[in-house]
Amino acid sequence: MFSRPSLERTGVLAFGLIATAGSLVAAGPCDIYSSGGTACVAAHSTTRALYSAYSGSLYQVKRGSDNTTTDIAPLTAGGVANAAAQDTFCASTTCLITIIYDQSGKGNHLTQAPPGGFDGPDINGYDNLASAIGAPVTLNGQKAYGVFMSPGCGYRNNAATGTAIDDEPEGLYAVLDGTHYNGNCCYDYGNAETSSHDTGDGHMEAIYFGDNTVWGTGTGSGPWIMADLENGLFSGESASNNAADPSISYRFVTAIVKGEPDQWAIRGGNAASGALSTYYSGVRPSGYNPMSKEGAIILGIGGDNSNGAQGTFYEGVMTYGYPSDATENLVQANIVAAGYVAGALTSGPALTVGSSISLRATTPGYTTRYLAHTGTTVNTQVVTSSSTTALQQQASWTVVTGLGNSACFSFESVDTPGSYIRHYDFDLLVNANDGTAQFGWDSTFCPLAGLNGQGNTLRSWSYPTRFIRHFDDVGYAASNGGVQVFDNPASFNNDVSWVISAGFA
Repeated sequence: MFSRPSLERTGVLAFGLIATAGSLVAAGPCDIYSSGGTACVAAHSTTRALYSAYSGSLYQVKRGSDNTTTDIAPLTAGGVANAAAQDTFCASTTCLITIIYDQSGKGNHLTQAPPGGFDGPDINGYDNLASAIGAPVTLNGQKAYGVFMSPGCGYRNNAATGTAIDDEPEGLYAVLDGTHYNGNCCYDYGNAETSSHDTGDGHMEAIYFGDNTVWGTGTGSGPWIMADLENGLFSGESASNNAADPSISYRFVTAIVKGEPDQWAIRGGNAASGALSTYYSGVRPSGYNPMSKEGAIILGIGGDNSNGAQGTFYEGVMTYGYPSDATENLVQANIVAAGYVAGALTSGPALTVGSSISLRATTPGYTTRYLAHTGTTVNTQVVTSSSTTALQQQASWTVVTGLGNSACFSFESVDTPGSYIRHYDFDLLVNANDGTAQFGWDSTFCPLAGLNGQGNTLRSWSYPTRFIRHFDDVGYAASNGGVQVFDNPASFNNDVSWVISAGFA
């Protein structure tokens, strides 16, 4: 039996404060867990410090202009990340999140996930890194960035220390974007195999978030908080439906999974307000008692590196020991008090829904060319006021509210109403809207101030490392460096910057 010190004895007060010698200081989530007798053994966040005294690095970014890196720390000990430092460092270029540092002191940092049983998308099998600007938020009015992870993106630590192994008890929580998910395997945060391969039932214990229906499900159509225990996503005692596990509709979600010998639980709630609810608490599924956890840490992927899922991570921890509900309730109050609010996804010259626009290239030598299309292929063509009516229409686009995210925009073809610019295998196409969520995601773009100082740069919402680019007069959703020829960093800033004017038609 694992003892849990009482909250009264350890000095945690109901207001999320810790009693120290003669004073009270605001507690961070890991201060609360420690006082509850279940200390954090990993603590990850790009938005804030998770200990009241923590002032070290939260995460590292690498910029595309020269591949140099810098660490981002909180503005003050225990505070919100210094987003201004990132913005300055990444100005007029792109940035990726290369390391998410462990604040626990155990060195359990998360880095680019290596190849596994399911190979990554990159040429060397490693997963992709997340954009540093894909998930802007504010915490009590202070700007920060989360980790927006597209399919193919993943972070991992296969040599973690101090994490629970075998049937040892542990707790997990994560704050996630409740609107960013899919049904692919597997958007996880937590305990996984040290080999990046599936080594059998019970070798994982991780938070899952999404609407995958291959294994267990909750009520409704999802998404659900479930547990990935390897070879099954579980919403309860069995790999089937648990009607007490609800579909989530919160913009910010607190997701909790915890386990100890023949006992585990799922809890969750709105990370912006209110209390936690318990969606399951009971015995382990058949075949998963005892557990055989291995102690590696994953983010955004499954234990075998299955990386088809998408999601957004803001903060999360792993504890050694099975936290009490009372401890978790205090952690939830701390998360709510952090004041998460979604941030602005767009910047630069404003677009007006309903307007007809043209997009002129700014690359020297190509400034008479406009984004157009020939059939379904997006390309650039020389267009003037004396061009044919057909060409002028092919180079004109109607601005509509983003089909996949209303904070951004989609671009409807003037000459083919009902068809939109979208990326497919990172080629830009003009396709008819089929009404699927995938089409909405792939056809939504978020304008930013032009990376070369001119006009706008149009960032893909669903793949925020990628931007509308012309390359050899063809349109792509391109990254600043990568395995595709159109990802060539040469002239990238010019090729992704567009002057937006009134449409030709």
